[in-house]
Amino acid sequence: MSEQSQSDQTHFGYKTVDKKQKASMVADVFHSVAAKYDVMNDLMSMGIHRLWKRFTIDCSGVRRGQTVLDLAGGTGDLTAKFSRMVGPEGKVILADINNAMLKVGRDKLRDNGIVGNVDYVQANAEELPFPDNSIDVITIAFGLRNVTDKDKALHSMYRVLKPGGRLLVLEFSKPVHEGLNKVYDVYSFHILPKMGQLVAGDADSYQYLAESIRMHPDQETLKNMMEQAGFEQTSYHNLTGGIVALHRGFKF
Repeated sequence: MSEQSQSDQTHFGYKTVDKKQKASMVADVFHSVAAKYDVMNDLMSMGIHRLWKRFTIDCSGVRRGQTVLDLAGGTGDLTAKFSRMVGPEGKVILADINNAMLKVGRDKLRDNGIVGNVDYVQANAEELPFPDNSIDVITIAFGLRNVTDKDKALHSMYRVLKPGGRLLVLEFSKPVHEGLNKVYDVYSFHILPKMGQLVAGDADSYQYLAESIRMHPDQETLKNMMEQAGFEQTSYHNLTGGIVALHRGFKF
């Protein structure tokens, strides 16, 4: 295989696919799981995902009047909290590449009375459709691992952040204890797809989920990628033994 043809390929879980195919393949996964996404999140994590997201919100430093981008925001868990934090003079942009997820998020937030300071944008993280230096805080929770070109996405996030702005990446990562890693593997590859089949009628999407987590950069690698994109004072905090990590970086 030539160097050029290798550079045109990427990972979809454990499969090697053409870069041009990945976005549509990921889209198919989330079209399939959108309706049951919240239920499966609670079941998969035994509700702990709510604590991970709460920690992210607590670390965001979001203030009234600010503009927040909830990227790959899915069904709007973070957006709901940020909407209250920024107040009527602020704005939250719920952005997702997947229209089905965006629709579920919009319907859920409106059903909960969250209107007025939330915009909904279908957007690719690699080419964010926002002006330079226009966003105070960006969060991306459990979305970066699905992006085809993560470096390009990080550069795009850096571009749209205001000087003094911060990025928070909440993502599955590498467990720090070998014993936990082994238990996590058994759960991910043997229990999770069965749960997906039972609840969402879709084992394959949750098999992809497990594989995509394993292919995602570990804590130090992602920290270095953020620094390469221009972020400063980068750090990460392991949650639940490193099953999840919250990375932070600032634009100065």
